[in-house]
Amino acid sequence: MTTGEPTEPTESGTPGTPGTPDADGTDRHPAPLGRTLGPELVATLRKRLPRLLDDLGELVLVESPSSDQDAVRASAAVVARQGEAALGEPPEVVDVDGCRHLRWRLGDGPRRVLVLCHHDTVWPVGTLDRMPWSVTDGVARGPGCFDMLAGLVQGLHGLAVLRERGVSLDGVTVLVTGDEETGSPTSRALIEAEAAGCDAALVLEASADGGALKTGRKGASLYRVRVEGRAAHAGLEPERGVNATVELAHQVLTVAELGDAALGTSVTPTALTSGTTLNTVPAQGELSVDARALTVDEQQRVHTAMTALTPTVEGSQVQVTGGPNRPPLEPALTATLFAAAQTVAERLDLPALTGVTVGGASDGNFTAGVGVPTLDGLGAVGGGAHGDDEHVVVDTMPERAALLAGLVAHLLAESRDR
Repeated sequence: MTTGEPTEPTESGTPGTPGTPDADGTDRHPAPLGRTLGPELVATLRKRLPRLLDDLGELVLVESPSSDQDAVRASAAVVARQGEAALGEPPEVVDVDGCRHLRWRLGDGPRRVLVLCHHDTVWPVGTLDRMPWSVTDGVARGPGCFDMLAGLVQGLHGLAVLRERGVSLDGVTVLVTGDEETGSPTSRALIEAEAAGCDAALVLEASADGGALKTGRKGASLYRVRVEGRAAHAGLEPERGVNATVELAHQVLTVAELGDAALGTSVTPTALTSGTTLNTVPAQGELSVDARALTVDEQQRVHTAMTALTPTVEGSQVQVTGGPNRPPLEPALTATLFAAAQTVAERLDLPALTGVTVGGASDGNFTAGVGVPTLDGLGAVGGGAHGDDEHVVVDTMPERAALLAGLVAHLLAESRDR
C-alpha cells in the first residue's frame, strides 16, 4: 500500500489529476490511498446514514423469499437501481433456471476482489404484517434486515464513497445472488467462476455476536437415508413383514455416532418419516441427516461412513443419497485477510476486530472451496437471523460500510503494487 500522500483526493478538480474522472467519466488517474483509509472515511459514511436506512427499508419492504421468483425479481430490480446509483453503472442481469442474479464487473483489469452478497431472504411474502419495518431506539427491524440486506446496502454505500473519493474500483466484482437461503442451487457455479483467479472474496453476510468476523465456517453435507422393508399386518402376522421403522432406528443410532465433538464435527439425524397406517408393518421410511465439519478431511470421513451404511434388519435395504453441499471455509484461507481487516480497522479508528469459527454455511464456503482467500461476516451487526427478533444495530452501519470500503481499497492497492 502507498502511504503518506500529503493531500486528500476530492470530488472536484481538473481532468488529469488523481481522483478526477476525465471528460468521458473514466478515472484514468486512480486517487492515492494514503489518506483514504482514515477516520474521515467513517465520518463521511456517518453522514450517509439516513440514505443507508432509506435503502435498507426499501429492500426490506419488497420482501424477497428465495422460493418466490416473482418476489426475487422485484427485489433484484430495487438492488439494480440502488447499485447503479452507488457504482455508476447498471448491473449485468444473470438469470439461471429462472432465478435472478446481478453482477457488476467494474473496470477492464484482471479480477482482484469479489464482493459477494445475496438479496433473497427466508421470509415469505406477508411477513411484514407481523414484523413491520421499523427504526426505533437505534435498532432497525424487519424480515431480512440482518440476513443480509443491511450488509448489501452497507457494501454498496462503502464502494460509492470510494468512487466519490476518486479511488479506482478497477478489478472489483460485485455479485448479488438470489438463492443463497436455499443452498445456492442456481448460483454456485456462477460464484465459483467469478471467484476464480481473484485475490480475495469478501462476503457481506451478517457478523457473528458482537460484530465478530467469521474467520471459519464448517462445511455442510446433507443426506437422505431411505429404507425399504416389507409391509404386513401388524396384528395378524407381523413376522412376515420387514420393519422399516426398526431399521431406521438402527441407522439413526449409527449416524449419531459419526460426529466428533473434539474435532468440531456434528452429524445430526433430523427429519424422520416411516410407515403408512397404525396397524401395518412399515414398508419404507426416510431419514434426513445434517453433517458439519471444519476440515475437508473430516467432511470426507463422514461422507465415506455415510455412504457405507448397511442394513441391520434382515430383508431390509438401505440407500443413501446426497453428500457435501458446501466445503469448509478453513481458517487458513482467512488469516491474511483477517490481518488486513485488523490493519484497516486500526487506521479507521474502529474497535479492534475479533474473529470466530461458526457452524453455519454461506456462499463464502464456495469461494474458499476453489482456493480463494475469503473473509466472511463483514455485513451487519445485530442478531436474530431467521427469527422474529431479527434486527440491526443502526449506529454500526457506517462503521461496517467503512470497514468494507477500506478493505477493498487496501487490497486493490496491494494488487497494484505487486
